[in-house]
Amino acid sequence: MTDLQMYLVLAVFGAVILAIALDVVDMAVAALLGVSALIALAILDERDIVAAMRTAGGPLALLFGGMVVARTLASTGIFDRVGAIYLRTTRGSGRRFLLLLIVLVAPLCAFLPNATTVILVAPVIVRVALALEVDFVGPLVLTAIVSNSAGLLTLVGDPATFLVSSSIGMSFGQYLRTVSLGGLIALLVLVPLLPLLMPTVWRTRRSLPPEEPAKPLQRPWFAGLALGVLALMVGLFLFGEDLPTRIVPPAVAIIGASLALLIIYATKVEPVDHVVQEIDWKTLLFLGCIFCLVQAVTKTGLLERVSVRLNTWFGTELTMVALGLIGAIGLLSSLLANVPVVAASVTMVKGYLVAAAVVPEAALAAHFADWPAATIPVFVGMMFGATLGGNATLIGASANVVTAGICARNGSPVTFVRWLRYGLPITLWQLAGAALYVLALSRFLR
Repeated sequence: MTDLQMYLVLAVFGAVILAIALDVVDMAVAALLGVSALIALAILDERDIVAAMRTAGGPLALLFGGMVVARTLASTGIFDRVGAIYLRTTRGSGRRFLLLLIVLVAPLCAFLPNATTVILVAPVIVRVALALEVDFVGPLVLTAIVSNSAGLLTLVGDPATFLVSSSIGMSFGQYLRTVSLGGLIALLVLVPLLPLLMPTVWRTRRSLPPEEPAKPLQRPWFAGLALGVLALMVGLFLFGEDLPTRIVPPAVAIIGASLALLIIYATKVEPVDHVVQEIDWKTLLFLGCIFCLVQAVTKTGLLERVSVRLNTWFGTELTMVALGLIGAIGLLSSLLANVPVVAASVTMVKGYLVAAAVVPEAALAAHFADWPAATIPVFVGMMFGATLGGNATLIGASANVVTAGICARNGSPVTFVRWLRYGLPITLWQLAGAALYVLALSRFLR
């Protein structure tokens, strides 16, 4: 690809981001126009789109499956019951509301993909916020940020961490020993920031009405079947890859969606068409377009140039590379969906390590797992940069885009600038904490 084409790709990408940031046009339309422009300029062709969709297939399948299962659970009335319990537990305190939100969301995101968790708990968060008479946009943004951050707790919690871990052959247990503490630190960083970023909610005090008896579930058998599908998904997320047939998380999501739709059809609770129509197709379209834009950036060869530069700038100073990646990938992940950024960056980092003679050329192979201990903080830095950097902006992670869609459907659209007001300071503090953690990890692994 020529330098002119590279500049055109960067210009189109910049225009898409600017259009979304200034709210000139709907973000899905902006991304679609960007892809169309690159196709018209003969920069993207059908092979590039196929390659982009091959990368996007896993994350989009996870999202689709989570949306279908969450929509099925919404028909059971379970969210109303959970919301009532949550509201009573807050005792009318906005501070308890925000702190309990972290306690509720973080464990779920340790085992479920972050966007799936947002889809599941958003109805509960909205219900409690309305009962406390506070704007639900801030708490929903916090839900997405917590879900992204808690994705670092386990290997399956976030698509970006899963992608990096699987690319270097890191096991579930190795991940817990190496990365999970850093994820816990990222969550703890949130607590002192809450009264500063959401002071109105934090200071809220409301007298709750007398507790009403819980309404019995109209179809307990249907709720049991829906919860069974969710439990099956969680189990397969955790252990599916250890089965002889090796069921990966995207396949688990498709299985869960299929079973949920089968239950809807068999029980005649509502038409399947209604469930499918209420899937957030615009979010899926937007993320697919973002993957295409990232494919165009990858095609420019810019990342290969960066891998060579890394060797020139840092040589074998792997700790400095790890710290640099936290900032650089954190920045990229705030502007692009973090999963495609990581997919491209893994190749770049492996190329750098080979160029620096830290690992043999065989490390470029897909199943190479003999990584020296000193290289692990480099990949951990990538995980932190991608996962936490995505908190900064509305388009930085799939959970953010899903949250924006939920806010819009509930009558309170969240703008790029408003998300930035919450996300940027949180991201800066989290990345600073991640840098300290990676620095300590580098010294420990020497």
